[in-house]
Amino acid sequence: RLFCREKADFSDVKMLLTIRKQLRNHPALIPLFFFIGGGAAMSLMYLARLGLRNPDVSWDRKNNPEPWNKLSPNYQYKFFTVNMDYSKLKKDRPDF
Repeated sequence: RLFCREKADFSDVKMLLTIRKQLRNHPALIPLFFFIGGGAAMSLMYLARLGLRNPDVSWDRKNNPEPWNKLSPNYQYKFFTVNMDYSKLKKDRPDF
């Protein structure tokens, strides 16, 4: 009974069948769906990475209210850097 639906609720299945029919009639649309789906997946993965790995985001405000103060100077949190070697950075800020 958990997956029981009425007959009128199958509009999403009907839409998928319509898309399948269009892809069979127009195979040039297949790369379009592939690249748009890939782009959407990559953007969601990047947003998840920003939310989980960025020091500006604090998920636990009680135990770690300021996570950016506990980072070491050579911690690389940026996704891509040009001409930057994080292993050679020295600590230039005070401890809090």
